Amino acid sequence: MFKTLLNWLFGRRTPTPVQQQPVTQAAGFEKLNRQAPLRAGPPAAAATEPAAAPQEIGATFICREAVLNRKQKIAGYQFLLQEAARNHIRNSSRRVHHLYAEVLVNSLAHADIGKLLGPRSAYIDIPDSFIDHECILHLPAANTVLVLTRLPDAGTPAPDALLATIRRLRAIGYRIGLPDPVSEPGFADLLPEADVVIVRAPQLTAEAALALTASIVERAPRATLLVRELPGLEDFNFCFKLGASLFQGPFITSREDWKDHNLGPNFTRLAMLAGKLRKQAETDEIVTLLKQDAALAVRLLRYINSAANGLSEHVSSIERALILLGRDKLYRWVMLLMCSTDDKEGRASAVLETALVRARMMELTGSRLSAPERESLFLTGLLSLIDVVLQVPMERAMTSLAVAPEIEAAIMRSEGPYAPQLMLAQACERADAEAIRSAAERSQTTPEEAAEFHLQALAWALEIQQAEA
Repeated sequence: MFKTLLNWLFGRRTPTPVQQQPVTQAAGFEKLNRQAPLRAGPPAAAATEPAAAPQEIGATFICREAVLNRKQKIAGYQFLLQEAARNHIRNSSRRVHHLYAEVLVNSLAHADIGKLLGPRSAYIDIPDSFIDHECILHLPAANTVLVLTRLPDAGTPAPDALLATIRRLRAIGYRIGLPDPVSEPGFADLLPEADVVIVRAPQLTAEAALALTASIVERAPRATLLVRELPGLEDFNFCFKLGASLFQGPFITSREDWKDHNLGPNFTRLAMLAGKLRKQAETDEIVTLLKQDAALAVRLLRYINSAANGLSEHVSSIERALILLGRDKLYRWVMLLMCSTDDKEGRASAVLETALVRARMMELTGSRLSAPERESLFLTGLLSLIDVVLQVPMERAMTSLAVAPEIEAAIMRSEGPYAPQLMLAQACERADAEAIRSAAERSQTTPEEAAEFHLQALAWALEIQQAEA
């Protein structure tokens, strides 16, 4: 009966057993992403027994959304069930919700998220009646924010018992998140214990927001305010001025009017270098140009030597990099450095992480193609958000780069041979099941393979971001 319930809940099929491996930084993060790919598509295969090894959960069972701080750097992730599965259990019994929460928590605990996320936090929504479950203690206290939700059916814990459990968990380092008192008045008495108060942007008007934030400051004096579902930068700026500390939603990759913005000098120098690499200029000419800015040369070598590149020796000079990598690979790293060269304020690092995931995922989907075609797929993904990273109009950035026509067609018009792979990466970010199936078919892959490529890309992107840190 229990197996039948699980199969109904998650639409499961029998998984292929996964062999246990030591949790290293890269391999462990990849394991985490097998269970929680960032916005990675529809529910799919998962383990048939809740007591089985959690890594057997299907690659598209859980997703995550980035949470940014006031500097618009990634502060953590909300881990949650894919939208289709959430809708499937929305009106289910408390027992079914507990079952989901247990699998979610065990999956994250098994992946050792404390080691994998470093200083970032995991925001995990659970029913209030699940907070005293023994599996909660398997999560790393320093990284975990338990966000309580209320269910409509019977079984809500007694207020005194819930308060005691919250205080016990906070005493050992866990943080507690609560919905705002307007959307969930049932938790109002617990607000003094809250570390985070969650507000949903669509529910806010200017007048209501001012009253709500004043109430939160008074009733939850030590809590930070997390605003979810922010659609655009105007909404972010409004909530920023209200004093919110954490932000979540589509605003991260939204675009503005940047027609008056210009490209920085570092971008121009690297664009010249990229052009010389494409035109097969002499090595001495390339090295001389790069050495005009020692800081850029150091950053480029740092990227090249990152663990994600897998080189067998440490590269200490651009000349050696050309020998080991070749011009095509070096061109890739120059383009990557170009996407992060001017250190603009705001969302650049968070957007760059998304671009890196797109780039690596697109490259992986082209495993049957030639090496030059795979490089072009990588560059298509990397440059697809370059306007947001550099805060300039896309047309201006693409003109300065003079990329191959196929890359430009995919980015600017969603046309050409690389467009399906770009659409697939974008569909994975949106967790759009139908778009994933359609784009996967056009890319000559499957949704399951796409989920696997996405998780591999996330692990790779983390390594690259660490190289720049």
